[in-house]
Amino acid sequence: MALDIKICGLSTAETFDAALGNGASHVGFIFFAKSPRNVSPALAGQLRQSATGRAEAVAVTVDADDAFLDAIVAAVKPDMLQLHGKEAPERVADVKARYGLPVMKAFSIREAQDFDAIVPYGEVADRLLFDAKPPAGSELPGGNGVSFDWRLLAGLDASVDYMLSGGLNAANIGDALRLANPPGIDISSGVESAPGVKDAALIDNFFRAVRAAREDSAA
Repeated sequence: MALDIKICGLSTAETFDAALGNGASHVGFIFFAKSPRNVSPALAGQLRQSATGRAEAVAVTVDADDAFLDAIVAAVKPDMLQLHGKEAPERVADVKARYGLPVMKAFSIREAQDFDAIVPYGEVADRLLFDAKPPAGSELPGGNGVSFDWRLLAGLDASVDYMLSGGLNAANIGDALRLANPPGIDISSGVESAPGVKDAALIDNFFRAVRAAREDSAA
């Protein structure tokens, strides 16, 4: 099974090239002022040009209004929109209709019951993303470097297309793939030397760890 890999929160040409060079299927840009990974639509638009035909560019927003989304879509021309806030199913449908782009909806997970929240989105979201619930006091819905119990995903319907996120890094990705066998993974803080500072060497290490884990599994 092919594994989609999204490197999220990119903001420099060096780390963007590292993600693409390692074969990332998706590259993500964060448009959320409270995040240390926040970038301007103009910068993201410049960086994403080299991804054309190589990886899907994903614009990540948190409860953004139409005016902000208009600016992002115009400047970045993303392949997908990721909604990482409290957007209702109706809002997801409106966003899809307005921009004609696929939408990935993020959900915060701590226990099995948290998956109940995905049911109303089944007909509107093109893909789901499962992240850990933020720690107490965090203003960030994602990118907190914490994970949830990946074994919870074993009870998920096999037809659900999703990306696993939250606390992934080179040291634990083998366990995540073995326990959850997700169709896609999303990493941000796990390839950073400091909050919001992506590191090309850590990106390289992560992809090596993914390849090693998949080779072990195949063997």
